[in-house]
Amino acid sequence: MIVVPIRAILKAEHGSLFGPAEIAALTAVFDAALRKLELVDRHAPAAIAVAKLIVIEAKRGERDPSRLCNHVVTVWRNRWPPQLVP
Repeated sequence: MIVVPIRAILKAEHGSLFGPAEIAALTAVFDAALRKLELVDRHAPAAIAVAKLIVIEAKRGERDPSRLCNHVVTVWRNRWPPQLVP
């Protein structure tokens, strides 16, 4: 199994905060956001920043995958570089 950046971030920094179903959903959001932003390298600094932004927004309470993805993409496009301070 390949560990994608968002899974590593969730495991290292937020181990017990998200359950398996939430991790799967956040991973799907990460994949969708990368496609929308046309980011190919999942381990590039930009992709890692997108993963962190997804985690920040999920910690703030947004759990709907579609809204979360759209929000992250909008923030990314409007605020480069994004501010990743919780």
